[in-house]
Formats: sequence, structure tokens, C-alpha cells
Amino acid sequence: MFSLKKSTTLAAAALFMALVLPAGAFAEEAADTAAAKPAAKSAAKPAKKPAAKKKAKKGAKAPVKAKSAAKTAAPATGKAKAAPAAAPAAQEPVQEQAKETKAPVKEATKEATKEATKEATKEPAKEEAKEQPKEEAVEAAKEQPRDSLQHPANILVLRVNGSVITKQALDRAVKVMLAQNQVKEPLSPEAQKEAEAAALDQLTSAELLYQEASKLDMPELDKQIEEKVAQNRAKFKTDAEFIEALKSIDMTMQDMQDFTRRDLMINHFIEQKFIAKAVITDAEAKKFYEENLDRYFKKPESVRASHILVGSDEKATPEERKKAKEKAEALLKRVKAGEDFAAIAKAESSCPSASQGGDLGTFGRGQMVPAFEKAAFALKQGETSGVVESEFGYHIIKVTEKQEAGAEKFENAKDKIADFLKKQKVQKELISYIDQLKKSAKIEKN
Repeated sequence: MFSLKKSTTLAAAALFMALVLPAGAFAEEAADTAAAKPAAKSAAKPAKKPAAKKKAKKGAKAPVKAKSAAKTAAPATGKAKAAPAAAPAAQEPVQEQAKETKAPVKEATKEATKEATKEATKEPAKEEAKEQPKEEAVEAAKEQPRDSLQHPANILVLRVNGSVITKQALDRAVKVMLAQNQVKEPLSPEAQKEAEAAALDQLTSAELLYQEASKLDMPELDKQIEEKVAQNRAKFKTDAEFIEALKSIDMTMQDMQDFTRRDLMINHFIEQKFIAKAVITDAEAKKFYEENLDRYFKKPESVRASHILVGSDEKATPEERKKAKEKAEALLKRVKAGEDFAAIAKAESSCPSASQGGDLGTFGRGQMVPAFEKAAFALKQGETSGVVESEFGYHIIKVTEKQEAGAEKFENAKDKIADFLKKQKVQKELISYIDQLKKSAKIEKN
């Protein structure tokens, strides 16, 4: 039952939002943007009246309360994408950890990054930009040849031990960071400044990690780069679409290969220096379990049910309601006579869940309208209700699974807990390590 959120994966990019800003993040962001346009055009119009609760992935609906939510959802494991998107799941331990880990990194360089963005405006290209609207200035800069001094690729923002972070790199970092966190643009001047400061801090951290990673030998690096780039290319139907997506963020194939190289090297470094050495004892896992028993390991009562709905909303006339009830009673007789419940639901139910044989999936208390919930939870597994009236019409409910309230056993959760705590430990050690690198590094604002 207990599981870890995807964003806890120990890729460098997952530790600090878009810390490494791997090439995959750019490809995914561009792909998502491209896919969103046709999806928006073909999106189905919302139904005029709710008939039932939505079933994940299958589009089924059920008689759900308007304010119901997945209260019992636990964090889920898996590999992260390039960066965790902002989410409101306050129950998840990794999100609380993220709040703790972001602060020291951000505060350590807050003043420096603010000054860096201010000082960057001293470049010739920026001076010219003052004479025209901001949007036009940005577009004009992009249209400059790459060998032009006015191109963002040639505008210096920061030096980290002699390595350059350009305006182009900063702009890309901000773009990806905002896209991944679903922040709409344009931002206010103050918010834009904060975003640039955060992105510059992440780029600085990534550069310091890359410099340390360069000291390690990484077998078959070129082969891994080739495979990773091919994976990103596979997200597009044609080479032309892939190249166009790269152009939309002012990136070339060489840029993508370079970013991929950095990402792989940094993750290899983190694996060797931190992950491989992190150890969690059974005692530590047990302590976490006991301290968070109510929060993560309690399992609420739940049922899985199917239903046949004869729809008749509150606007229906008394005569229409009567006919709907009579139809439901006739269908109930067929069910009791031995006909297949799912087959009747597919043929007769007015709920979208009909296509799944009336299956509504698993739900807990407080998620369905009162009349439906009371009837469903009163049934034993395998039992079928009588005709149940709700504001949506008349239901025949069959409970297919029933889970009593309880708690997940420590032995079943131990490995997942240890994995989560290991990730937490590596996060803390990595943040501390980066802070030390920053203290000894030569970081020069332009």
C-alpha cells in the first residue's frame, strides 16, 4: 500500500527540479506542446449532467460527490521524468522533503544569482534591447546568427570555475522549469526575476556536479548518449518534427548531445559517490513505519462495485421517474434470474461505465452520493442490491470486492520504506556536497 512518488528517483534532475536540465526534458516539453494542440481540438465536450464517478483510464463515471477526492492515495514509485511537476499531494513524504531541500540551495546563492541577473544587463545586446519592446528584443536576439555577439549563446551570464553559463542556457532553463511546473507565461517582472535566479542557481549546481563528474571514467559513454538521443527522437513521428521541436527552443542536435552527455555523467557520478554508499538499517525503516503508521500505512474500508443505472435526473417529471423505476425493477428481475450482470449493464445502463460492464472500480467512504454509498457498503462481497434511488436515477449495485479497514504490515512495506529513506539521505548529502562546492568554487558574475 505504501509507495513512493515518482519524483523521488535519484536522477540529478529529479533532485532539484530541473537541476541538470537534460536534453530529454527539452524534447518532452516540445513534444507535449506539439501534442496539446490536436488534443485540444478533439477533446470531447463535457456531459450536461453527471451520471457517475470517473473511473481511472477508462472514462467510466459513478455517482460521485462533487467535492470528493482521492483522499487515500499514497505516493507512487517509479522513475522520474526530468523534473517533478508541482502537485498538491500534501500527504506524500517526498514533497515535504523537497520543501526542506530546496531552501538551503536557493538561499545559499540567492543574492549572488540576483546580482548575476542584474549584471548580465551590461552586455551590448542588452543595451540595444532597451530601445525596443522586450518581446521584440528577445525575438531579434534569437534571429541573430549564432556567431553574432548579440545571440544569447554568446552573452555571458556567469563563470563557474572558468566554465561559462550563457544567456541562452539560462533562457532554456527558465523555459523548461516553467513548463514542467505548469506555470503560464508571461510572468510579471518580479516573478521572471525570481525564476531566472532559481534557474541560474540550478545551472550553477549542475555545472559544479558536471565538473566533479568529469573526473570519473564512464564506460561506453558515447553509446549511452546515442541511445538516449534515439529515445528522444522516437517521441516524434518524423525527423522534420524532431528538428522543428529543437528549433522551437533554439537548440541544435549538437546541443542535445552535449546536454545528454552532461546528464548521463552527473547521474553516474551521483550513483557512484552517493547512492552506492547509502545504507538504511531495518531499525531506521521500523522507526519510520511506527512514526507514520496513521499517515501512510492505514488502509481505509473500501469496496469495488459495478452498477446498472437507469438515468432519471431531478428535472424529470413524476411520470418519467416512475417509468425509470419500473425499468430498473424489470432489470433487477433479470439479474436475480441469473442473467450476466455485466452483459445487462453493457446493454441497458445509461452510465458511461456500461462499456466496462458497469464496473466503477474501487472507492472509499465519502466518494459517492449518500444513497449509493450506504447501499454499496451494506452489501457483502458478491451480493447485489435492490433498486437504489439517487439524484441520478435508479441503480442496481453489485459489490465485487470488499476491503475492511486495517494497516499494512511492516514486512510488506519495509523494502519500499528503505528505498524512500535512502533517497532522502542521498538528497541531504548531495545538497550539503553542492554547498561545499559552491563555497570553494570561483563564481564570477559578468
